[in-house]
Amino acid sequence: MAEPNSITSAELADRVPDIVIITGMSGSGRTQAMHVFEDMGYYCIDNLPPSLILQLAQIVGINSGVGRHLCVTSDLRSQGLFDELLDTIDALAQHELSCKIVFLEASDEVLIRRYSENRRRHPLAKRGDTTADAIQRERMALSDIRDRADMVIDTSRMRTTTLRKRLQAAFSELTDQQLMDVNVFSFGFKHGLPVEADLMIDVRFLPNPFYDPEMRTMTGLDKKVADFVIDNPKTQEFLDAWFRLLDAVMPGYIAEGKPQLSIAIGCTGGQHRSVAIAEATVRYLERQQYHVGISHRDLAKANVRG
Repeated sequence: MAEPNSITSAELADRVPDIVIITGMSGSGRTQAMHVFEDMGYYCIDNLPPSLILQLAQIVGINSGVGRHLCVTSDLRSQGLFDELLDTIDALAQHELSCKIVFLEASDEVLIRRYSENRRRHPLAKRGDTTADAIQRERMALSDIRDRADMVIDTSRMRTTTLRKRLQAAFSELTDQQLMDVNVFSFGFKHGLPVEADLMIDVRFLPNPFYDPEMRTMTGLDKKVADFVIDNPKTQEFLDAWFRLLDAVMPGYIAEGKPQLSIAIGCTGGQHRSVAIAEATVRYLERQQYHVGISHRDLAKANVRG
């Protein structure tokens, strides 16, 4: 049951538009914003003329009822941007497609510093222009679009994680837990340490089914092995502490805007204990409404029955 003040996935889905258009000042973070939408599962296209948005939406099936969403960025390099944008929004409404405009901006000082640090030329700078001249010209040209925007975000002093959370809160149909893709995988230490793990736990201290002749050629996916591992009092004590650790760290990863998290669970060969504990970990995280996948890195190398 949802908490009284929580927002359900269905309610989030209802408020998410079919199409999001990102525009705004050059250097204000449009590309970073688009990456956030990519992580949220939107179909994303960079620097698309507004007149092509409806056509693209139809091509990729935004209006097909499959729940897919589109995000595009557009800037002043698309000539006649504002007129095209208004016409496009009207056309989308006629096709029963909802649309929101996100406008990103930053102070002149911050934009000048960003261009200086990146050693890039402002895209609207003309011969003899300073970066400040180009910024002023762009700001004036975009003033009407800014007034029309559904959301205006000043990124001058905004961390990327803050921008991510702001956009996720407004445009994701997923809950906070579902926004982070969690991959749990088992492995065997004798086959090498995993380099991709964000969080790793060693379960070689648990009782080992390998020393039982019947279970030696089984895996942690077999019920007999899983029961042997999980039902042991030492394992129960460990799982209680392990799950409490996950309860403590997972919200922190979410708060940092981490889009993916890899949890590695290792035993000697990656066949028995790590597999059983990885499966138990996934079941626990799924009960907490996390979006979880599982794999067993070294299971194919195990000595199992045919």
